[in-house]
Amino acid sequence: MRFFVVALALALSAAPALAEPPAATTGAMLRDANHVRLGRVDQVRPDGSVSLIVGSKFVVVPASTLSVVDGKLTTSLTKKEIGDIK
Repeated sequence: MRFFVVALALALSAAPALAEPPAATTGAMLRDANHVRLGRVDQVRPDGSVSLIVGSKFVVVPASTLSVVDGKLTTSLTKKEIGDIK
């Protein structure tokens, strides 16, 4: 019985780690704050930021703006804000 309680406690403590969203990956589709598709991730940089081509411009989207929403890689920036990145 004691083993069961310890095993259950360990399983429950590991559950939040399993629920963390996956990191950005090369080839993943990036969406903006309005869920508009921006383009496929060309490169994931060591700091977690991603680079991709939006329109005809090569941009780097900061890692701090990235999250997974409904299983899709999303930035908190809009397409216009990304177009203003220099």
